[in-house]
Order: sequence, then C-alpha cells, then structure tokens
Amino acid sequence: MGSIGATAAPTRFDENVCPQAAEDPLFGLMAAYKRDSFDKKVDLGIGAYRDNNAKPWVLPVVKKADDLLREDPNLNHEYLPIAGLVDFTNAAQKLILGPESPAIKDGRATSFQTISGTGAVHLGALFLSKFSKQKPTVYLSNPTWANHHQIFSNVGLQIKTYPYFDKKTKGLDFNGMMAAIKEAPSNSVIVLHPCAHNPTGVDPTEDQWKQIAALMKERDLFPFLDCAYQGFATGSLSQDNFAIRYFVEQGFELCTSQSFAKNFGLYGERAGVFHWVVAPAPGAQDAVKRLASQLAILQRSEISNPPAYGARIASKVLNDPKLFAEWEEDLRTMSGRIIEMRKAVKAELEKLDTPGNWDHITSQIGMFSFTGLTEPQVKAMQEKHHVYMTKNGRISMAGLNTGNVQYFAKAVDDVVRNV
Repeated sequence: MGSIGATAAPTRFDENVCPQAAEDPLFGLMAAYKRDSFDKKVDLGIGAYRDNNAKPWVLPVVKKADDLLREDPNLNHEYLPIAGLVDFTNAAQKLILGPESPAIKDGRATSFQTISGTGAVHLGALFLSKFSKQKPTVYLSNPTWANHHQIFSNVGLQIKTYPYFDKKTKGLDFNGMMAAIKEAPSNSVIVLHPCAHNPTGVDPTEDQWKQIAALMKERDLFPFLDCAYQGFATGSLSQDNFAIRYFVEQGFELCTSQSFAKNFGLYGERAGVFHWVVAPAPGAQDAVKRLASQLAILQRSEISNPPAYGARIASKVLNDPKLFAEWEEDLRTMSGRIIEMRKAVKAELEKLDTPGNWDHITSQIGMFSFTGLTEPQVKAMQEKHHVYMTKNGRISMAGLNTGNVQYFAKAVDDVVRNV
C-alpha cells in the first residue's frame, strides 16, 4: 500500500490562502542589532527605557513592591477575576480619568485588566466591531503606532487616516487633522494619542485639544484614546492625561486603553487596562453594567482572565501613598533623562553645524522623535555607522546616553551631508 503522505500536500493552507508573511520590521531590526558585533553600535529602535549605561532599568519602587509581594504569606497563584485585579483596575481608573472624575463619581465607567495596552486596544476594537449598529470607520493618525492598523483591521473594521505630522515643520498638521475630522461621517471612531504621540513625539496643545473635542462633539464622533505613556512623557501624571480628562468633562462617551509597560518598566509583565465611559444621561449606570457584561464575555473567550504579577506590582504602588510618591520620582527620573538627551542631541548637531533646523528634537516629547532623516539616510546610519532606527526616521530617545550621543550626532551629520 502506498503512503497517504506520498501524494498529500503537507497542509491544506497553501501559499495562495496563507502566504509567507513579512517579518515584523521592529523585531527584525532588534534581531539585526543583536547580530552586529561592532563595539559602538547604537540601538534606537525598540521603545523601551534604558538608563545612562544603556541597560534596562528596574524602577526602585518596583523592586520595593516586588519584595512586599514575595514576603506576603497569603500570596497565591489562583486565577484573577475575568475583569482582573479589582484594586488594580480601580486605581488605574482614578489614575487615567483623574481621582475627581465625574465619570467615576457617577458610576459611568467600567474597567478591564488587559494584556498591556495592545490587549486594551484589541478589546475595545472587538467591542466596537461586534456591537456598533453599523460598523464604524476607524480614523488613525498618519503616521501612528503600526500595530493600530493590524488590530482594527483584524476585527473587520475599515480604516482611514487623518493628517497628523507636517514634514516641513516636523510638527503637528493641525489644520489637516481638523479638516479630516470635519469630513468624517458621524459615529466614526477617531483614535487619539493623549500624550507622547507614537511615533512622532508631536502632541496637540491644550487649546488644540479643546478645539478637537469641540469639533468631534459637533460631528458626533467617538473618541478612542490610546494612552501608553502617562507620566512618562512629561513626568506629570495630570499633565499627561489632560486630553482624557477634558473629553470626559465634555460629556463624551469614549473608551481609553492604558499601558503600564513604560511608566512602570513592566514591559514583559503585560499590565494594562481598558476603560469605557458612558455619557452622562439617565440610565447611565445601567448602560455601563450592560456594556461591562459583554466586555466580560469577549475577555473570557480570548484570555479567560488576565495575568496577575504585573497587576499586583502596580497595584501595590498605586494604592500606597508613600510608594506612589516614590513612583512619581522614578517617572521624573526617566522623563528627565530623555529630555536631557533631546537637549544634548540638538546641542551636538548645532555644534557640528549640521545642515537643517533641529528645533524639533526638543519640541517633540516623550520616548520617540521623528528625526526627519530619509529612508536612504536611515539605511546609511545602519550600514555605515551601526546605528539602528526604524526606516521612517523615528528614534527612541531612551537609547541615547552620555556615552553615545556624540557618536550618534556625528553619524547624523555625515548622512545628512553625504546621502
């Protein structure tokens, strides 16, 4: 008898239905950096904080919370509830909406612990896809975090973009953004970055946020606020959540995703929260309970319940006034070092008299900066100078330090002059 395997295909999912996917560009960049044996190589690709010695930094307050957890005789490894660790989600809700938020006072908010900010965006996208009366179009900034496109398209939502980054000024294309929002059909979802826009580092001013909110209210649009950097951007938790607090105060129904990867350094622990706020109206509390019941079904079907460790760490800090104050100091340390690196890069480029205006390096904010380097220049940075950055010219400022900032600036000067 002949073998069945002799004539059968190895899989029914042939290349016509399941073609080879391209490698994720960011993780491919990480792999290339690790293979490079050059002693002065510089990693400016991955969005993770590094200290002045280019090493991962475990926040001192996280170490303290970890010690407290390990010393707790009642610690166990039982499942968390579907919605997550309640002490954590309640504290996270106050952190992002503000402790005096009218949404919290009125019982109009519900919160679910998620697999970091990515899981929070996905949970919101899935809910919008399943329960909207008509599937809305989702508007993303151009550019935005690359994963936004995959998350929303994977749940069957149509994506459009609105102008955001002005290549000439290397700042915000506010007029273009507002014009696109004005043309968006009612009920469209507008995805906004409340602080430290990824990848540009360009944020609206408070006055611009107010204008955006007014136009969105006029056009009956739904805000989806993706917040990955609260406290990490400016060092001020209340400054970094201004946009979210303002939209809630204006009476919007909205959702927001919250990550604790950057501001706690809990990258691998995947601690995040998804929040939904219903509008202030009769029956709001009943409405939010109904929505929460469906979010629980979606969460149950995908992850059953979220991981405990990162949430426990964050919860210890968020609910202890002394540890919270220490965390705020850690936030100022991280944000302050990044701000100093921005100043240092600009100073070095000006010292070298590098062609062009480099004011955007210090006017942009947060972990990332859009340098303005072209794709060929980025390629030369990697091949000639062993400096690794995404092909659109975005760099992680946290990858710079007093030991490599001068080398980086000289590399930029070289490619700007010669490529």
